[in-house]
Amino acid sequence: MFRAELILCFLPSVLALFLFLFLILLRRQRNGVDLPRGTMGWPFLGETVGYLRPYSATTIGDFMENHIKRYGKVYKSNLFGEPTVVSADAGLNRYILQNEGRLFECSYPPSIGGILGKWSMLVLVGDMHRDMRMISLNFLSQSRLKTHLLKEVENQSLLVLRSWKESSMFFARDEAKKFTFNLMAKHIMSLDPGKLETEMLKKEYLTFMKGVVSPPLNLPGTPYRRALKSRTTILKFIERKMEERKLKIEADGGDFEDDDLLGWALKHSNLSTEQILDLILSLLFAGHETSSVAIALAIFFLPGCPAAIQQLSEEHLDIARANKRLGKTELDWEDYKKMEFTQCVINETLRLGNVVRFLHRKALKDVRYRGYFIPRGWKVLPVISAAHLDPSVFDQPHHFNPWRWQMNELPLGNSSTMTTNNFMPFGGGPRLCTGSELAKLEMAIFIHHLVLNYQWELADSDQAFAHPFVDFPKGLPIRVRHRPLV
Repeated sequence: MFRAELILCFLPSVLALFLFLFLILLRRQRNGVDLPRGTMGWPFLGETVGYLRPYSATTIGDFMENHIKRYGKVYKSNLFGEPTVVSADAGLNRYILQNEGRLFECSYPPSIGGILGKWSMLVLVGDMHRDMRMISLNFLSQSRLKTHLLKEVENQSLLVLRSWKESSMFFARDEAKKFTFNLMAKHIMSLDPGKLETEMLKKEYLTFMKGVVSPPLNLPGTPYRRALKSRTTILKFIERKMEERKLKIEADGGDFEDDDLLGWALKHSNLSTEQILDLILSLLFAGHETSSVAIALAIFFLPGCPAAIQQLSEEHLDIARANKRLGKTELDWEDYKKMEFTQCVINETLRLGNVVRFLHRKALKDVRYRGYFIPRGWKVLPVISAAHLDPSVFDQPHHFNPWRWQMNELPLGNSSTMTTNNFMPFGGGPRLCTGSELAKLEMAIFIHHLVLNYQWELADSDQAFAHPFVDFPKGLPIRVRHRPLV
């Protein structure tokens, strides 16, 4: 009798426990069914090696092509040591970026933070990222682009282009790097090109960059270990410049002209020394590397489209002739705004070349999107290049066609399926690249002086590869012929 009463007493609790476990099991089964199809690959390694295997930058690569054919535009995998949902779907990519901080959060591998710094804007999230971003946006405002940066962009463009010798062969990728590094060094710390300290910093920075794009193996002799050593050297250099600048600000009674980012951050922010160091290093990385690749891609694509070079030449010749009549010796903002077809070339270069292939995000909570389930804590990779090369979004996506960006498109293609909302070369949402306008200004001014003064051709076969950053294996060798049009 006592045993029966005891059973009856505990029966509700037991039933409740079974019901609770059943609901958990049911939810897991349901979520498992809703998870995108795919394979998790090998234990520990997952599919990372295959995903990062080099491929032509104007494609999405055989690995992703095969996965999309087999599983669809959204599939599950195991990448960078984490269960991952990979999205080649333009709509989902947009949804991910627009819901930054609410449903998704930036989540780069620890090795990236280890080399760029824990205060780098690339890895920061939340309020600290917002504060760092505001500093960058204020310094890169349109008024500063007009009054300070445009003139410096033109000076650095001419410095590089005027060094090109008739019929000489050189590496366009290195020339583009030289231009963007000199510009960022001047823009960030007022370092003059060609000076000993600038060249020493450039040498350390190139070693640093090789480590950023290498496997994160912190072992003697590896590029990653050498990059960490260069990072220390670079930060000591920046810190020394900071101390010099602080003394000058004190000597001037705080009335110091903040023409560069270092001075601006010291006067207009409450950031610590460590935070300013990481901010400057990350902006040097972002402003130099991506812009130089984009310029090299334009040099690579344009010879294959003579009609585009012809229209560019006409556009820039009109600007140059008008300035000559007015006695103007420098470009201004009104000239830049006249470069309408140039902007089409820039957009098409960024769309087809895809300097930034994919982004790292993490789901902050369980997310459902059009039948797909993304569990909380899973890594999410919106693949920007996949949307840019999707024939359902851009007509003939592998064809270099700048006219697709014009309202009244010429008969080279059909832009009826093209949606500008799906064009995201600089990311999107709250983490949209703060230097996007500067990058387009750099490309436009460089192209202006390039097409007015030179003809060029590829001196050897080369093409852009993604591994995972975009680069040219041979450095993009070109041969130039001087042909001043003005």
